[in-house]
Amino acid sequence: MMLQDTLTTVIPDPTAAALEASAPVVEELSVWDLCLEGGWIMIPLALLAIISIYVFIERAIAIRRAAREDDTFMKRIKDYIHEGELETAQNLCRHTNTPYSRLIAKGITRIGRPMNDVLVAIENTGNLEVAALGKGLPWLATTAAGAPMIGFLGTVIGMVQAFYNLAAAGSSANIDVLAGGIYEALVTTVAGLIVGILALFAYNYLVARINGVMTSLEGKTMEFMDLLNEPVS
Repeated sequence: MMLQDTLTTVIPDPTAAALEASAPVVEELSVWDLCLEGGWIMIPLALLAIISIYVFIERAIAIRRAAREDDTFMKRIKDYIHEGELETAQNLCRHTNTPYSRLIAKGITRIGRPMNDVLVAIENTGNLEVAALGKGLPWLATTAAGAPMIGFLGTVIGMVQAFYNLAAAGSSANIDVLAGGIYEALVTTVAGLIVGILALFAYNYLVARINGVMTSLEGKTMEFMDLLNEPVS
């Protein structure tokens, strides 16, 4: 009994060896190979991805600069206004060069007019600043919605081509003809979803950052209006 077990362990099973030899070798596809399988529809998706990355990086840097704050800014503005040094206050705003400093600079130019006129001038400037920060965001929103649709269009075109090839093969048609066309067609849907999801997350992130800047601008506006209403001690 022990000799039989030893022979079984040492001598390989010819049936198992034959099955291993006949088993198909599955080729691994790289990301680049998959992109090539997607066809020409991958070109607009690649362009959308490149432009979206550029817009995101450029806007993220611009919003980060706009969000930086000088904790001593409003205190210095208050001192200059109470001392009647409006020109010095304007110079400080120009030197600071941030959205909230430009709001305050606009308000300083309206000092002496009715408070409602001052507030309207500041709010109009704030709207322009926020609009400038949001430049390029419609592109990200369009990419988030359009990229999956473009990918789906590529898949539909690929499926039509796959079934056409299946019909053209006639009696020699097999599952390989259809399966190959289907997986190639689905590549564009995957690519479109990836580009769209990344653009959606980038858009929402930037919108959240801009909302934070807007909140800061509103706070600075209220602080400036309270400053103008303060009695000079």
